Amino acid sequence: MVTENPTDWLARHGGELRSLLDASTLVLLDGSPQYKLVAVPAKGKFTCAITQMVNGRRIDKGVVYPDASSAIAGGLDELRQDLGW
Repeated sequence: MVTENPTDWLARHGGELRSLLDASTLVLLDGSPQYKLVAVPAKGKFTCAITQMVNGRRIDKGVVYPDASSAIAGGLDELRQDLGW
């Protein structure tokens, strides 16, 4: 696992980002993994699958992004909106 710099909104809430070897990203809150973000192919581009770690529920919106890194960044924004932050 590689620690990444969290976004400002995530850092304000004590969150961290960790990259995994499978190219997914974990969102940790208070040191505990809460969400997993994975860039997946969609319509010739990418979307971000956002999964809650405690129950496996998907909370992503199915938005399509031009590339994998944009999908992860967009997924983080989708998560922020879902959390109301």
